[in-house]
Amino acid sequence: MKKPQTISLQEQLLKSGLASDAKAKQVKAEKRKQTKLQRNTGVEMVDDIKLSAEQARQQQIERDRELNRLRKLADEQKALAAQIRQITQLNRIAQDVNGIAYHFNHDNKVKQVYVADSVREALINGRAGIVRLEQGYEVVPAEIARKIQARNADSVVVLNQPTQDVAEADDPYAAYQIPDDLMW
Repeated sequence: MKKPQTISLQEQLLKSGLASDAKAKQVKAEKRKQTKLQRNTGVEMVDDIKLSAEQARQQQIERDRELNRLRKLADEQKALAAQIRQITQLNRIAQDVNGIAYHFNHDNKVKQVYVADSVREALINGRAGIVRLEQGYEVVPAEIARKIQARNADSVVVLNQPTQDVAEADDPYAAYQIPDDLMW
């Protein structure tokens, strides 16, 4: 079995006609001069090709880092959207097609959802909120709307502040009247 001959790159270029003998001799002489000068002076010659290759490599590393950062950011946004979708779907309040229309403003357009009268009152009093979910709107309890708002404020379209009626309804002493003539 014959051992294959190894041909240097220079010989391959010469055979294929991509380089000439004169150019090969000139490159060899230049390399020899640089090596001799480097040995005699101790000063390292800066190779432009190596320098530009190193710069290109550093730029590629920076581009890769930026792409990875953007990809990670996009993945985090997708995960956050999935969390919001899951929380909303698990806690949504059913809409009633035959119910009362609740009108609200979103992106300077008047939108509406049809809900039962009790849900409409909850929306007005701040005990419920409306969340944008993909192409539609879902009604959720206020606590859930606040959780979603903490993750992404743009997802919550309507979340009214609780009114005084709610506080008075929860007041355990509401049944006891304070006398007008009470003096301290």
